[in-house]
Amino acid sequence: MPRGDKSSYTDKQKRQARHIAESEEKRGLPEKRAEAIAYATVNKRDGGGKQSGSGRKG
Repeated sequence: MPRGDKSSYTDKQKRQARHIAESEEKRGLPEKRAEAIAYATVNKRDGGGKQSGSGRKG
């Protein structure tokens, strides 16, 4: 999976990132930077993209 590929994120994670990005853009950040911050925030909260099996965080 190439860097920047968002296909491994759940719909909920994508939705959260979209809301965070919109908020950052309202603060005056460029779109690409806002998106980077949004996905970094989702990664920090959820541990990255989809996770399956016994290692999944609840």
